[in-house]
Amino acid sequence: MNINKLLPLTETTFYIMISLLEPLHGYAIMQKVEELSNGRVRIAAGTMYGATENLLKQKLIREVPSNDKRRRVYVLTDAGKKVLALEVKRLKQLVVIADELL
Repeated sequence: MNINKLLPLTETTFYIMISLLEPLHGYAIMQKVEELSNGRVRIAAGTMYGATENLLKQKLIREVPSNDKRRRVYVLTDAGKKVLALEVKRLKQLVVIADELL
């Protein structure tokens, strides 16, 4: 898999991936994203479902066992961590350029 083809991440995907540095179920991810973004980003259930399905297909997250059979719990994979690190590096470079120009 060419990881660079997965970049840039959308803001929603970025926040979901940051949230999944620890195992969480869908509703908890939605709450974590809202918390991390200070309420600026809110994810609807349909968006959450589509995003997690895409991340699963790309093998950036994986499902982990849960005590609650009604909830699917996810966590970032090693590939997901690499993609996230590359995105953070890319965003830092953008900030450096903007700071220099401003």
